[in-house]
Amino acid sequence: MSEPASQIFETLRHCDSSRSELLQQLAEYFRQEQLPMELFESRKMIVRDRLGLPLLTSEDEPTRSEEVERQLELGLLEACRESGEMLIRAGRIFEGWTYLRPTGDNELIRNLIAEVEITDDNYDEMQRVLLHEGVDVGRGFQAVLDHQGTCNSITLFDQAIAQRSKADRRAAGERLLEHFHNELITLVRDDITARDAAPGEDESLSDMLASRPWVMKDGGYHLDTTHLSSTVRIASTLSDPKQLRKAWELTQYGRQLHHQFQYPGEEPFVDFYPAYAAFYSILLGENVDAGLKLFERKAINVDSQEHGTGAIETYIDLLDRVGRPLQAIEFAIRHVPEDVPSQSIVPLLIEFAGHAAESGDASGYDLIMDFCAAKQDALGFAVAKHATLAK
Repeated sequence: MSEPASQIFETLRHCDSSRSELLQQLAEYFRQEQLPMELFESRKMIVRDRLGLPLLTSEDEPTRSEEVERQLELGLLEACRESGEMLIRAGRIFEGWTYLRPTGDNELIRNLIAEVEITDDNYDEMQRVLLHEGVDVGRGFQAVLDHQGTCNSITLFDQAIAQRSKADRRAAGERLLEHFHNELITLVRDDITARDAAPGEDESLSDMLASRPWVMKDGGYHLDTTHLSSTVRIASTLSDPKQLRKAWELTQYGRQLHHQFQYPGEEPFVDFYPAYAAFYSILLGENVDAGLKLFERKAINVDSQEHGTGAIETYIDLLDRVGRPLQAIEFAIRHVPEDVPSQSIVPLLIEFAGHAAESGDASGYDLIMDFCAAKQDALGFAVAKHATLAK
């Protein structure tokens, strides 16, 4: 038995001042020895002692008052916080996260884990917390790119992230876009330099391709073309103009590929690269009306029974993102198929109405209320009406 370990027993044996002091000394010992799980148990004892409860829990504990339950919960959360921080700083990432999760302090968890370097030894554990538990999806996805490459990252996105929140999809999408665009522009620049004068440092990918059409002749390409199309698709949720420009540049590269490498997409992106080029141009404020007309025709004419509602969803999303949320609401109400439950579309319409209200026009909520009344959706109606009332 080590000297500090043997000393604690003597310390506790001679502690005759109070029960509280005894437990505080026990907790301080575990704190000094960096024993997080034992520290948690000792702090739990401190809380229970302060509330007049037995130190050890039992299966048949009596019912306690709400105030006692509240104080017990607060005390345990503080104990979780201290032990969780200690575990993460000791490199025990997943264990630390399990202690910190009940606190709900995601910013604290994110900041603590940000100080931990991702290594081969802790990669799986970090991925579990960062990516799969959603603590920092962007950093977790970047680690997958760095450790497993583009192909595995795209597979992971489609299997585990595509159905998650827009924020998570954006966090992963921007990492993929930056990674792929940087890799591609480096390869194109090196290819040109090997065959001709080196491009200028300020030349973008689209500049290099436009002034040197021979780069893509004879069916050449520089990176896996399926990765290119996946990156273009996944980047569609992004909103930063610089990132949108990079995504648009990828469509220009894709349009110069040999036709055998220009794979069709799903509606409204069957003509994949031209359609996505128009999509990103709209978001960049270029050829907006002409581009919207293209997607409006798709939204109206594509058979939703055969191809789903993707064309409608894309068009109303574009309308909202270019500052026309009321048009988006009106079009959705007119064109969403009858068999689509109102409950599945009302949350999106409420979001659009909120954007319009921020610009001073709250009439979108009236449109939604009328729609919900026609659909006999009292819940959706109440949500829209609630948004119109003063807080």
